[in-house]
Amino acid sequence: MTHDVIILGAGAAGLFCAATAAARGRRVLVLDHAEKPGKKILISGGGRCNFTNLHTAPDRYLSENPHFARSALSRYTPADFIALVDAHGIAWHEKTLGQLFCDSSARQIVDMLLDECAKGGAQVRCNSPIRAVRHADGLFQVEAGEGTFAAPSLVIATGGPAIPKIGATGFAYDLARQFGLKVVQPRPALVPLTLPGEAALFRELSGIAAPVEAACGKARFAEAALFTHRGLSGPAILQVSSYWQRGEAVRIDFLPGRTGDWLLDAKRQRPRAALRSVLAEALPERLATALAEQIGLSAEMGNLPDKALRAAQARLRAWEFMPNGSEGFAKAEVTAGGISTAELSQATMEARKVPGLFAIGEAVDVTGWLGGYNFQWAWASGHAAGMAA
Repeated sequence: MTHDVIILGAGAAGLFCAATAAARGRRVLVLDHAEKPGKKILISGGGRCNFTNLHTAPDRYLSENPHFARSALSRYTPADFIALVDAHGIAWHEKTLGQLFCDSSARQIVDMLLDECAKGGAQVRCNSPIRAVRHADGLFQVEAGEGTFAAPSLVIATGGPAIPKIGATGFAYDLARQFGLKVVQPRPALVPLTLPGEAALFRELSGIAAPVEAACGKARFAEAALFTHRGLSGPAILQVSSYWQRGEAVRIDFLPGRTGDWLLDAKRQRPRAALRSVLAEALPERLATALAEQIGLSAEMGNLPDKALRAAQARLRAWEFMPNGSEGFAKAEVTAGGISTAELSQATMEARKVPGLFAIGEAVDVTGWLGGYNFQWAWASGHAAGMAA
């Protein structure tokens, strides 16, 4: 037998798991159907890879078990990954909200991971589509590419179906079900939301962005929202999309910072102004005009009843949109749902029912916020499995 560990998937989680296991002296083979490793890493963060977030914490992840990620995240932290990045001489910067990016290129992160794999002797084979996986007599047999490989440990690190144009599939779920593991219904996350025809007025604002606070249920995010020809996007919308369920409203506070009766104050200070002009002081003019038209108060501020202005304030603080869907896996940055955490050890990521079988990264029902959280989960879960496989 030539391998101790076979890892399916040469993405962030798979490569990091391989490097971790190889550093322990394990004989590691990574198999991937793509022609090159780390394809999702290369396109992330506008090509600069938002490789972690300084504010990583378990409450910034969605899962049927909200406590599952705690163990792995506590044992491999953003500081640990930053130390590795620094050791490889990769320059980085904090953009906003704890998001860390390479100064130069995401290629540096892929090269770093491949260097770490090579250092421990892990083999990475691309252009090796998986044809079959079997388990017998304590060994996993994998038919891939031109050969058949065997090892006592197998790691599922093939991600989810988000971004199919780079080869993403639901292979991980099929394999999990083959071994009797439950799968939480996968759905697109960190994805633009679409609006129905009656919201056409806002579709005319395509390309306009504004800082807002978007909310869905108890989740709230203060970042930019972007109007598109199909609906709503931008960081604030991508964040709430992970929490959104069909039939729910998304509420937007268009002027987050404005408190009290600020429109009544504006009425006293600028009685001759139109509501549109008052809103345009804080919002893009076309957006201010559209909102004012929807509110329907066309008179000068001084002639508007206080009650009407208070109603306008309330609506601007919680403007309801009823999305009719999302732009799907094609535009989703990640997949929510996946292999159920109830099937896995939170310490090692090993399947409880199938000794030697592990699942990590996006394949698992753990989904982070926008901004480097999903990469940190890839490193943390990959490290947990790599220390145990």
